[in-house]
Amino acid sequence: MRINDNGTDREMTAAELVAHQQKAAALLGEAKAEADAVETRAAAKTSARNKLAALGLTVDEIAALVGA
Repeated sequence: MRINDNGTDREMTAAELVAHQQKAAALLGEAKAEADAVETRAAAKTSARNKLAALGLTVDEIAALVGA
């Protein structure tokens, strides 16, 4: 893998390559965790809406309680 070091294009050293791979793996892990959290929140919101609808609330009432 190549790197630009102050205007000089060169191959990464072994240590730089390992650091780059670790950083990339960490960023992918963070992105996955955020996507999972978004999915969990959406599922919880849907569940709350369904429970409120089962209680006989209108769509407008549910939106006021849960959000759009």
